[in-house]
Amino acid sequence: MEFEPREQFEQRLKKIEQIRALGLDPYPREFRSTDTPAELVEKFTAATASELEANKREVRAAGRIVSIRLMGKAGFAHLQGAGKRIQIYVKKDAVGEQGFRLFHLLDLGDSIGVHGHLFRTRTNELSIWVEEIFFLAKALLPLPEKWHGLTDVELRYRQRYLDLIANEKSRQVFVTRARIIQELRRFFDARGYIEVETPMMHPIPGGAAARPFVTHHNTLDINLYLRIAPELYLKRLTVGGYDRVYEINRNFRNEGISTQHNPEFTMLEFYEAYSNYRDLMEMNEQLFASLAKNITGSTTVRYGDSELDFSKMGRLTMREAIVKYWPGEAGEAPTLETLASAGGAREATNRYNAWAKKSGAAYAPSKGELTDGEWTGLLFETIAEDKLVQPTILYDFPTDISPLSKQKPEDPSLAERFEIYVAGMEVANGFSELNDPAEQERRFLAQIAQGGEQMPKQLDVDYIRALCHGMPPTAGEGIGIDRLTMLLTDSPSIRDVILFPLLRPEGGGESSGASEAHGA
Repeated sequence: MEFEPREQFEQRLKKIEQIRALGLDPYPREFRSTDTPAELVEKFTAATASELEANKREVRAAGRIVSIRLMGKAGFAHLQGAGKRIQIYVKKDAVGEQGFRLFHLLDLGDSIGVHGHLFRTRTNELSIWVEEIFFLAKALLPLPEKWHGLTDVELRYRQRYLDLIANEKSRQVFVTRARIIQELRRFFDARGYIEVETPMMHPIPGGAAARPFVTHHNTLDINLYLRIAPELYLKRLTVGGYDRVYEINRNFRNEGISTQHNPEFTMLEFYEAYSNYRDLMEMNEQLFASLAKNITGSTTVRYGDSELDFSKMGRLTMREAIVKYWPGEAGEAPTLETLASAGGAREATNRYNAWAKKSGAAYAPSKGELTDGEWTGLLFETIAEDKLVQPTILYDFPTDISPLSKQKPEDPSLAERFEIYVAGMEVANGFSELNDPAEQERRFLAQIAQGGEQMPKQLDVDYIRALCHGMPPTAGEGIGIDRLTMLLTDSPSIRDVILFPLLRPEGGGESSGASEAHGA
């Protein structure tokens, strides 16, 4: 066991033996506390010195030493726990010879417990007068030099435990993330939804167009795929009679990493029978407004340089967004009629690309032969997606890029599908679910014929069979928990809101480009 800085590591190892020589276990099994440092600070911040002296409030608290100051036969230290710190005062006459020798063996980062009473120092700082000191764990490695503000981003992600010790903001991000999930559960439970769990390993990858992670089950001698999305299993439950279901769990996509993408990510996915995509649009406006209010205290949230207003959501069709955000320098914007016509989206993309190549703007690369709907989606992603800063519902997607969605009866080229964009990020994707088994089979087979790493290679016959038993009209949606947390905690990267994001091994390894999979 060797870690840097080696000299401090060895010095602290020797102190463990000195602690043992005092007859103490340097790694005891338990410590019973009455309060955390955070609770003491919260409860007694307003208490005066005379009130504390009169009550002599007895406390047992534990935490990590983050500062220490020795002065002859007494000393001060700060104990940190639950994100707050409280000062402790250790006097030789109060803790005894052994207790004071133990105090002299402490290093920054050590975990201790104390028993004593509250008082205020001459400088009026709330403190614990220590009567007993208990050693709980030795920190063999020192805290970062600037432990109060760990700034090395790579180190923060790789050694999250240090980040949580050093950066209170990081700690609060993950407390907020937990609250967001609690609020989501409360919202859906109150509306009669039931929370379920569906398989994480699938015999057939499905539910989204993305490259899966593959593993092998030795006993059954079959390949299994970490789930891309739980969609097809949740809709099987709708067939089975669960009219309102939701799941909060992990999805996995064997693709790139960026500030918005991690191969392992958390999604809320839910389905409601006897509803359509417009019902979900309305519910989302309520959901996002209540989340923002309950989590941040306001429906207006600061994210980077923007003030996001969750009290209302704009609405645009995909074609309207293209027309609205078409750069004027690229010439006259295409009309809605042009985009709806055969070849119109391709022609508009070619015009845009001709200008983009000359001006150095973002370019919309074609990926082989595309359908009209695929050209529309590509053009939207290139010129409009990052412009949707305020919460916006983008709806009426091309059917060609919506294989699990119902078509609009008045225009079969469009699907009853929407996505929610905030700060230029997709945070939700929902639609009226396709429940015609013959049409679903046709679309699946078309995907398989299309080929490519992100397309399914095998028909999910059992899902088609489930639809043959009759799935009622249903609307469904997925919401990215990680991106939602980014927005509500003003975090610029998805790695800031995932406790242990996937990183290249410390010894090196290959990197890959940013993923284009939705929701990752």
